[in-house]
Amino acid sequence: MSGRERQPRGVVTLALVEMWERFSYYGMVALLVLFLIQPEDGPFPPGPGQGFNEADAAALFGVYSALVLGAPLVGGWIGDRLIGPRRALLIGGILIATGHFVLLLPGIAVFWAGLLVIAAGTGLLKPNISTVLGLLYADGDPRRDSGFSLFYFGINVGAFTAPLICGWLATAYSWRLAFAVAGIGMVAGLVQYAIGHRRLADAGIAVPRPASRTERGRALIAAVVALAAIATVFFVAIAAAGFNAGTISAAVTFVIVVVACVAFTLLLRRTPGVTPERRHLLGFLMLFIASVVYFALSSQAGSTITEFTQDWIDRGIGTFTVPTSWLLSLNPILVVVFAPVFAALWTRLAARAPTTPTKVALAIVGVGLSFLIIAIPGFAAEDGRTSSAGWILMTFLVLTWAELLIVPIALSTTTELAPSGLTGQLLGLWYLATAAGGAIGGQCARLVEPLGFGGYFLGAGLTVMAIGVVFVFLRPRWSALLAPVR
Repeated sequence: MSGRERQPRGVVTLALVEMWERFSYYGMVALLVLFLIQPEDGPFPPGPGQGFNEADAAALFGVYSALVLGAPLVGGWIGDRLIGPRRALLIGGILIATGHFVLLLPGIAVFWAGLLVIAAGTGLLKPNISTVLGLLYADGDPRRDSGFSLFYFGINVGAFTAPLICGWLATAYSWRLAFAVAGIGMVAGLVQYAIGHRRLADAGIAVPRPASRTERGRALIAAVVALAAIATVFFVAIAAAGFNAGTISAAVTFVIVVVACVAFTLLLRRTPGVTPERRHLLGFLMLFIASVVYFALSSQAGSTITEFTQDWIDRGIGTFTVPTSWLLSLNPILVVVFAPVFAALWTRLAARAPTTPTKVALAIVGVGLSFLIIAIPGFAAEDGRTSSAGWILMTFLVLTWAELLIVPIALSTTTELAPSGLTGQLLGLWYLATAAGGAIGGQCARLVEPLGFGGYFLGAGLTVMAIGVVFVFLRPRWSALLAPVR
């Protein structure tokens, strides 16, 4: 690689920190739904679960994903306006590790408290580590998309190993031990940061846009009002429908959608008139909507696809039955294989590479196609027949290609579009798209019960592919909003 193409040394440090954070996250994701649907009198190992039905488990998984991915909206503001991105990501890593160790303690209430601590830590770490990565590049640096793709490659190493290690620990020992061991990964990430932080020079140390005393007071008031509003929604929902998984998941989904609408309204109000900043925010709004559509399906890898795999995919190899959680390693290992290919492709094509709108539109079509593939064994399940694991492999292959067309590209584009001093907040808002998508996907998963796996996968896939085609036709207008960003 020539001196012009060589990536900043700090990319490796940040990729390794995020790799361990993803180890802790995917160690949880691989097991959470299985833990929720395990009977309360389940055998040891792995021990008793929570006894939820599959629809409620999928919805609650969507709630957890939404909380983890929605928290960066607040974490980005804290990094941008209060303490700086570097300090925010460090505190976030400490909270994530602490939350996992809380899961060792007995009691379901403590378990959910641990999940909330993990969500808070993720909210601080995720947007701010991407902010620091973006600061390693100058505006217009052609290495940016390639660097974010390599960053995405590195973190998927953690996503690949976590289901294997944590899945084996759950099978051989217990759920809680597997959940806690995921926290050791975050400790390793903190150690890695301590060793390599000098490679980042001064990127992310300063507070990009310090909040005034008035702004801090307004933020405190807004937080109190928001918490009161959220509490009201929950109490009204519970009073109307009772305290159950369905009520909780529906209330969380409603809150996240409202928060997203309010956040965009506030951002657009601060950029009145026809200005490049407002045009970029409108372009980002389209990216946000596209990401919600994408994640509404892709987030179900840990819910409906996991449930389907558990019940209807032949996982036997001779006398050995592959744990369901291990199959979730397919996506990250495919990312590890293909991310360097995509990164090299974008670098080689340079100005001839597809534009961001083209890549994202193809990603939406691709995630829909992945659901059409898994619909085939889904219909076989309705006849009581199990299917080959090859269907899962093909599903994850197409899902991975779609992922590489949207996630690293969206992160890179967001850091380039963000107004000065607001990178962390805009990244947090993009992560809110993943939260909204996960929450909506959790609600959609309830349709498996009336439609069956085959009907649900087919309907969801066709619907999202149709939306992807709409985005294909919107590319010229979208590109105009993003200019000069490709």
